[in-house]
Amino acid sequence: MANMKKLTRDYGEIIWTGKKCILGMPISFTRYILTDSKLITRVGLLNLREDEIELYRVYDKSMKLPLGQRIVGCGTITLLSKDSDTPSKTMQSIKNPREVKKLLDCAVQEQRDRYSVRGRDMMGASAHMEDRDGDGIPDPPDFPDHR
Repeated sequence: MANMKKLTRDYGEIIWTGKKCILGMPISFTRYILTDSKLITRVGLLNLREDEIELYRVYDKSMKLPLGQRIVGCGTITLLSKDSDTPSKTMQSIKNPREVKKLLDCAVQEQRDRYSVRGRDMMGASAHMEDRDGDGIPDPPDFPDHR
């Protein structure tokens, strides 16, 4: 509980927090924090690196449930955004991915309503990205070309 109080003090209202799981156990040094306005990825043990994405900029979400992750109740969620610094964000191997995706859907919609952002405002958001690996999801410009 002390850790949750510290996270709340640092980031404000927290909707959900979770870790990247290895074999279904949250033993990695990657933590995902969903607040009412941002998704924050925090990586590291001694040297921390944080990256955040404003939820109102998210224009697409997808979920992958590979067999190995499904067996242990995990899945991977990918977000695409209109943010130039973070055009895509992947939450790898998280517990209860369907519930997390529902929370993300609600939080994204609330932020869009707050900023009066609609789908038409996101037109051309992925124009600078192309699907380089053939998985149906546009890849960011710095994604390695596997053709």
